[in-house]
Order: sequence, then C-alpha cells, then structure tokens
Amino acid sequence: MIGDRVHSVGSAAEAIGAYLQNGGLVMPPLVLCVVVLWFAIGWRWVTLNRGGAKSVRVLINNRLRDKPRVLKGIVDTAVNQGVALWAEHKPYLRERLDEAFGHYQSEIKRYSLVVSTIVAIAPLLGLLGTVIGMIETFNSLGDMTLFSQTGGIAGGIATALFTTQMGLVVAVPGYIVKSVLDRRQRQIEHDLAQIKDILCSLSPARPEIHP
Repeated sequence: MIGDRVHSVGSAAEAIGAYLQNGGLVMPPLVLCVVVLWFAIGWRWVTLNRGGAKSVRVLINNRLRDKPRVLKGIVDTAVNQGVALWAEHKPYLRERLDEAFGHYQSEIKRYSLVVSTIVAIAPLLGLLGTVIGMIETFNSLGDMTLFSQTGGIAGGIATALFTTQMGLVVAVPGYIVKSVLDRRQRQIEHDLAQIKDILCSLSPARPEIHP
C-alpha cells in the first residue's frame, strides 16, 4: 500500500517535471507567478472578512445598547472602535476616526496590486512562450529537423502549447477570484465610510439610529 503511494507520488512528480520541461524558459517564471498569486489571494481572502451580514446601522445600534457581540471581522471591529471613540465626546471626531481606521484601509488594500499585476502578466508570459516555441518550430522547419537538442519541430510546438496553456491556467482563475475579492474590498470600504458618517452625525443626547 505504501509502496503504491510512493510510486504514485513519484509518477506525478515525473509528469510535472516533464510538463515544466516542455514549457521551456518561460515556465519557471509562470510557476513563480502561481505561487505568489495564490499566496496573495489566500492572504486577502482571510483578511477581507467583513464580519456578519447585519447592516452598519444595526451594528452601531447594538453597540450603543451594549449588546455583547463576538468580533468576527473588520467591520465589527471598526464599529466597536468607532463607538468607543464617539463615547469619549471629544472634538474632531472624524479626524480621529480617520486615524483609527487608517490601519484597516491599508490592510484591505494589501497585495491587491500584486494580484492585479500577476493576472495581467501571466497571459503575456504565456504569449512570450508561444513566440519562442514558434521561432524554434520555424527554425527546425528550415533545417527539416523533427527532433534536436533544442527541441526541434516537436519541441517548439510543445513549448508554444504548454506555455499558452499555463498562462491561461494562472490568469483565468486568478481573475475570477480577484473580482470576488475586489467586491469584498469595495463593500468594506463603503462600510467604513458609513461608520464615520453615522457616528459623526449622532447626538450625544440621543444616541439612537433610526433606519
């Protein structure tokens, strides 16, 4: 049983190695793009956690009424922090809220540029591999060489196909997940702005929000 598993792992590793080798010089950068992209996506997926589904107004009302709540995400924590600052009844509340929420603003934007950049350049790297493969193919056609140390006709076609495929495999899922995460980021940014507006409009005499 263990021997079969070891053999399966070895066969899979050989298949991956052959795939990467057929991709040529462009394949290592694409593999690096995969690693960095999904690290950044995983980090953003965990970080861009709003908390609950309740609206900002409901969350602030509950906090003003001292209803206990487990802080699950950025918006929950920001409401708790914002209401605490409002309760101090000090001047320049908006400026203090801006300063307090600055950390959240930077956190939700982290690695966004990295994800966008990799999603954009992965197809271009695949296209570069396609061009390299086609050059090798045409050179081999001129020499009428089906196989050679540099790949020949078959190697050139393999390089063109594998790198194109790899570029799309990196970019398409990355773009889909990026769209979901960007939507989460915009929602959290909207909620943070709404928290500031609501707290700055509250009267200390009537700390109650009506929908």
